[in-house]
Amino acid sequence: MTIHTRNVPPFGATRQFPHAMLREIFEQPQALADTLAYYTRDGSLAREPMLAAHSALLGHERIVVAASGSSRHAGLAGEIMLEDIAGLAVDVEYSSEYCYRSTHTLHNPAVIVISQSGETADTLAALREARSRGLQTAAITNRDDSSMATEAQASLPVCAGPEQAIPATKSFTGQLLVLYLLSLSLAHQRGRITRNVADSMCGEAWALPDSIAKTLPAWEQQVHDLAASYREATAFLFLGRGIHYAIAREGALKLKESSYTHAEGYPAGELKHGPNALVGPETPLVVVATHDPNDRDSLLRYSKVVQLLKDMRQQDALVFAIANEGDREVPQFSQHCVFIPQCSEYLLPICEVIPLQLFAYQIAILHGRNVDHPRNLVKAVVQE
Repeated sequence: MTIHTRNVPPFGATRQFPHAMLREIFEQPQALADTLAYYTRDGSLAREPMLAAHSALLGHERIVVAASGSSRHAGLAGEIMLEDIAGLAVDVEYSSEYCYRSTHTLHNPAVIVISQSGETADTLAALREARSRGLQTAAITNRDDSSMATEAQASLPVCAGPEQAIPATKSFTGQLLVLYLLSLSLAHQRGRITRNVADSMCGEAWALPDSIAKTLPAWEQQVHDLAASYREATAFLFLGRGIHYAIAREGALKLKESSYTHAEGYPAGELKHGPNALVGPETPLVVVATHDPNDRDSLLRYSKVVQLLKDMRQQDALVFAIANEGDREVPQFSQHCVFIPQCSEYLLPICEVIPLQLFAYQIAILHGRNVDHPRNLVKAVVQE
């Protein structure tokens, strides 16, 4: 793939890291900048990188996303972006289930597959099944020479560079960014937003690499300091609403695969429908409590999360929260709170997942785990 020259300096530099996972967490500003450089020119969406995707996806009102693991969580966030921004109906499938579903579940959808390696067996099988049904396909991968990238009608590369640690970090945030840019591009092509609006939203994304690079060291120190308070926990419940539910799911997966600690991600509104029975000293809550002050729906969701935190305070729950810089409510109802820079609702997930990656890393280190090579796991599942 061709990476176009940026007008921004490289991020990070000479620091030595004890593990590939931590190094790749810190490589995310650069990976995001490289991905933006591939899809934009002078701060605006570039036409060429999206042409094949336009051919494959435009003309369809319905899209199926097939993915597994972290890539599926990116797809869950992408579902909301594509629906809210581009006005498409989206269904997110487990890749391992796609081939066994009825061919009549959706009428003539386009199919997007998402995979870090582009070689994941069940996702590749889903792509081939979609093509055998005569459906239009696009692939979001971190390997532009992978099987999925070459077999799909459209390839949308994540420019994160090689990822050595098994837990996905920079490839995940890169997938979120590609889905955001794809949503903008399709929305413009479908006449839902003007070029000026698309460029403005693209400009918001360009602010992320520098903002994250500046904040990462503080996040690392904060999470390092608070992790010991959760060392004895036997299970965690991760909570989020709307697009942030996908990040709750991803945070739980990172903790499971990195530290071997049981964790589950739920929509925040589902806590009182059963899972609350688990909440206690050994089962803390990790709550994504961010919001976009310019988005009314986001503000409503945020108010519901704050009310839940108030209820959990009455229940003496142990809470680690992710909130916006300057938030004065969430810290009142959580024992620990990490703040992220303010950005739009659809870009918040990129910021809020990074402290959760660091949390998984620190808990794993406290338990003496091999964070780069967790037991029973491989980087790319090439056999079902």
